[in-house]
Amino acid sequence: MFSLTNKKALVVGVANEHSIAWGIARALRAQGAELAITYLNDKAEKYVRPLAEQLDAPIIAPLNVADPAQMTALFETIADKWGALDTLVHSIAWCPAEDLHGRVIDSSATGFAEAMDVSVHSFLRLIHQAEPLMRPGGTCMTVSYYGAQKVVSNYNVMGPVKAALEAATRYAAAELGEKGISVHALSPGPLKTRAASGIDHFDELMARASALAPTHQLATIEQVGAYAAFLASEEAGNITGGVHLIDGGYSIMG
Repeated sequence: MFSLTNKKALVVGVANEHSIAWGIARALRAQGAELAITYLNDKAEKYVRPLAEQLDAPIIAPLNVADPAQMTALFETIADKWGALDTLVHSIAWCPAEDLHGRVIDSSATGFAEAMDVSVHSFLRLIHQAEPLMRPGGTCMTVSYYGAQKVVSNYNVMGPVKAALEAATRYAAAELGEKGISVHALSPGPLKTRAASGIDHFDELMARASALAPTHQLATIEQVGAYAAFLASEEAGNITGGVHLIDGGYSIMG
């Protein structure tokens, strides 16, 4: 139905083969996109580099979004090698454990600010750097969760953080629409990723979501990837600003 041949995509957030970002990267590559894939640090590189090499990624680079120099270096590499960018995927989130596992009203100012910086503002910084390279039809995507819209047990401070991410998505979409650049938030139901493992009683949350969803199935990273690949295509060019629920209908249930 659609092709991403000759498209250039930056994927931030691959940690291992269970990552949502990995599912998206594979789907983009399967449709013909050429990839730039980042890893957080030296420890993460040994897991990420072999995956990126599986997809023939010509750009494999370090990126800690809290390091402005690394971000600048990454986009300089993209500009030098490709001269353009079509798709940006932001699939990262972080919160200090003591704040994640406590009540929202008990969260520290420092922990809340760090969670917002890594999980939300880094998306805006990446878009800011990507904008000069993006061709009309470009797409920026991030990953949210239903806990942004409704209270989900044990999701705690990440609920307000993801709500801010979804609002940032809408505002970025409004600002970039006239340039032909779309912005999206993907919202899968609970998935067993390394990031999710930090949430208390996450296995119970997954079991409950599967039982309540009309399909009685959780989304897979392959399904999230397929949706993301469509949004990166020219056929999805007039879709922007939305939160795309990929959760087997879980979010429609009372």
